[in-house]
Amino acid sequence: MTPAIDLLKQHRINHRILEYGHAHSPIPKNETVNQAYGVQAAAKLGLDETLVFKTLIVKLDDHDLVVAVIPVNAMLSMKLIARALNGKKAVMATQAQAERSSGYVLGGISPLAQKKWLKTVIDSSAMKLAAIYVSAGRRGLEIEVAPDDLGQLTQAVFAHLTQ
Repeated sequence: MTPAIDLLKQHRINHRILEYGHAHSPIPKNETVNQAYGVQAAAKLGLDETLVFKTLIVKLDDHDLVVAVIPVNAMLSMKLIARALNGKKAVMATQAQAERSSGYVLGGISPLAQKKWLKTVIDSSAMKLAAIYVSAGRRGLEIEVAPDDLGQLTQAVFAHLTQ
């Protein structure tokens, strides 16, 4: 179990856990985001990449960390995430900042049950779907959950975030 799964169970949220064999590959130094994790999850689970969402930690206005949840086949727009949270500038958090804040390792960062609560924005494309897949808090483990339930648990807002 992970804190994310425990949170879903605690709140009696309907979900499904999917596990796949994660190919362990080293992360290049100074890399803040490795898109291969989410794409790998979609491929290994036989899911359309528009249904699998990645969790990104972003630094807003040089001080606040925030969470963006977007499809793995999309690219986060820094302007759109800043605008969604009434900020001026956004940049990707470093790997160390993301892991320290969330309590999860890169490639397994879940938007749920993070060590420190952060403002969360989920891409509005999720609202068109009955369910999305997000990391369960460990590489090789995904959770299927309704976007509304994810939004409620994370106190998220929904906004267009991708380029």
